[in-house]
Amino acid sequence: MVWDLRAALLAKEEFETARLIDFEFRERARTFRLMGEDLGIPASTVTEMVVLHNDEAILERLQAEHGLPQEQLGLLYTRCRTEARRQLIGERGDPTPHRLG
Repeated sequence: MVWDLRAALLAKEEFETARLIDFEFRERARTFRLMGEDLGIPASTVTEMVVLHNDEAILERLQAEHGLPQEQLGLLYTRCRTEARRQLIGERGDPTPHRLG
């Protein structure tokens, strides 16, 4: 019986990539959900923005609609992203790749 190291590494890469992409999407969605809560935006509107637009477009829209200075919006984004990451790590664990072993 031969153990195929290449196949094991490819399977690990595929698994880790999918796991990290999932974490990044959840972090992005939660960041904007938290921002929406702070700004009084309905969850359905935030969901639509996350699905249809990239981060820059969402931030531009929020700035235009709520008249926030760019610096204040940046601080809100940073605070919400930090909180979203903290919550997700608490719920799902650290996204750091697992060692093959």
